[in-house]
Amino acid sequence: MEEQLPTTLTDRPKVLLVDDEESILSSLRRLLRGQPYDVLLATSGAQALEIMAQQPIDLVMSDARMPNMDGATLLAHIHQLYPTTTRILLTGYADLPTIIKAINDGQIHRYISKPWNDEELLLTLRQALEHHHSEHERRRLVQLTRQQNDQLKTLNSTLEKHVAARTSELQQTADMLDLAYEELKHSYVTGTEVFSLLANLRLPPAKQTNRQIIELVRVYCKLHGLDEGTSRDLTMAAALYNIGKLSWTDSMMITPSDMLHHIDRDRYREYPKQSESLLMTLDPMKDAARLILHHQERWDGSGFPDRLKGEAIPFGARLLKLAVDFIELQRGLILERQMNSDEALVYIRSYSGRLYDPELVEDFIQVCAAYLSDVTLADPSVKVLTTRDLAPGMILARNLNADNGMLLLNAGKVLNGPLVDKLIAFETMEGAKYSVFVKIPEEVEALLERETS
Repeated sequence: MEEQLPTTLTDRPKVLLVDDEESILSSLRRLLRGQPYDVLLATSGAQALEIMAQQPIDLVMSDARMPNMDGATLLAHIHQLYPTTTRILLTGYADLPTIIKAINDGQIHRYISKPWNDEELLLTLRQALEHHHSEHERRRLVQLTRQQNDQLKTLNSTLEKHVAARTSELQQTADMLDLAYEELKHSYVTGTEVFSLLANLRLPPAKQTNRQIIELVRVYCKLHGLDEGTSRDLTMAAALYNIGKLSWTDSMMITPSDMLHHIDRDRYREYPKQSESLLMTLDPMKDAARLILHHQERWDGSGFPDRLKGEAIPFGARLLKLAVDFIELQRGLILERQMNSDEALVYIRSYSGRLYDPELVEDFIQVCAAYLSDVTLADPSVKVLTTRDLAPGMILARNLNADNGMLLLNAGKVLNGPLVDKLIAFETMEGAKYSVFVKIPEEVEALLERETS
C-alpha cells in the first residue's frame, strides 16, 4: 500500500531513544530537553516496536548491545516496517560485524560511538531530522507529481490554455524536485564530514587527519575547476577513507604503517576494502567508495588491494593517495619520524613514478603551496641539497632538524665552511641523511659555476 503523506509538516518531529540501560536514557533525555522535537523512550526492541505501531516516529536512535533483540536487528525490522523512519546506531563498542549488519540490513543513517560528545550528538540529530524532512518533502513532491500527471490524463485535449497552465505547474514541480535532490546530495556530503569527526575521536588530536585531507582535496578541486560530482565524491572519500580502521586497537591506530608486523600489517592492507564494503550499500557513496578502495594502489603496480598500475588507477584515487600520504607523513602514521610539510613533499617527489602519478606530483606540490603558508619547496629560489652539496654563503630557507627532532640550525642562518663541516660530521655520526632547504645568493651561485667550469 502506498504511504499517505501529510500535506504539511507543522507537527513537532518525534524521536524514539532505545537503550536497555535506564541511566543512558535519563542522560539522553536531559541532554535533549528543550530541543524542538518530542522524545520518547523504550528499554527494549520489543517496546520500541510497540510504540511505533501506535504512532508515527521520525527518528529512532538505538543502542547496539541489548538483550533479546540487539540494535542492528531492531533497526533492520524498522527498515522493513517503517522504511521512511531515519535510523541511527549508538554503541560503545568498535564492533565491525554489528556496524556492517546495521548498515546492510538496517541501512542506518549514522553511527555514533559512546561515550558521545554532547554537541556532536545534538548536531547529528539535528542534521538527521533535516535529512528526514528533505526526504519527506521529496516523497511529497513525487506523489504530487503523480497526482498531477493523473489529472493531466483526464483533461480534454481541446483545453489548450488549461493544458498550458498545467504544464507550467509541472515544470515548477520538476524544478522543486531537482532542488530537493540537490539538497539530498549535499546532505550526504555533510553527513560524511560529521561522521569523519566522530571517527577521529578514536585518535589523539596530533594523529587526526581527515579534516586536513578534506580541506586539501577541496583546494585542489577548486584550483583545477573539477566538476561538482567529482568534487563531491573526492570530498566524501577524503572524509571516510579510513573508516575501515575503526575496529583496530588503539595502539594499532597510532602505529606508523612501516612499523607494523605480521598480522597487523595484513590487517592494515585490508582497510581500504573494509572501508569500501561499509559504504557500497549507500547509492550516493558508490563512486566515493571506489576511490577509497583504490587509494593505496601505487603507480608502479606494487600497491593494494588489486595491484592496479598507472592510469588503471582511478584519477580520484591517485589524487587521494597524494593527499593522504602528505598529511599522514606529517602525523607520523607512515614513517616513525614525523615530517614537516616540505620534507613530506620531498619524500613524495622522490617516489614520483613509483608510488605516485608523475604528472600529478608537481601539480600537487603547487596546490600544497596554495594550501599551506609554510611550504617553501614551491619557491623557485629554494633548493634542496645534501650536506655535501652545501657551500659557504648559502642561507637556510627553513629550520634544519635532526631525525630525533632536535633543532640544529634556524632558518635564515648564513652557512660558512666550519659549519658545513660540522653538519657533515654530525650527519655521519648519526647515520642520517639530511635534506637541507637553502637559498643561494647570486654571488655564491656565480662562484660555484666558475669552480665547476
